[in-house]
Amino acid sequence: QLQLVESGGGEVQAGGSLRLSCAASGNIFMINTMAWHRQAPGKQRELVANIGGKTIYADSVKDRFTISRDNAKNTVYLQMNRLKPEDTAVYSCNVKGLGRSLRSFDSWGQGTQVTVSS
Repeated sequence: QLQLVESGGGEVQAGGSLRLSCAASGNIFMINTMAWHRQAPGKQRELVANIGGKTIYADSVKDRFTISRDNAKNTVYLQMNRLKPEDTAVYSCNVKGLGRSLRSFDSWGQGTQVTVSS
């Protein structure tokens, strides 16, 4: 069983910054990719950033958001700068890898709300 604990969401004014964290624990042998997705009200969930092999960003967040990971802590971070009202969404982390039995896992965090006011 894999547990993902997210933190760092909240409300901020446009132009401000927030840092999200997602810590994975449990039955982990290896983590391949860690990613952040978001879903705004009435919209589909979209990939914000992915790290593992190649680092990928959505066009809408390039040059404003930075994804990073601490392999020793099995934690992924999302530094969000110059936030805009359109960044308002529930942000969820996604972690893919292998458990100790070498079975693959694809797990999601519970989501954390980010609200950017104008």
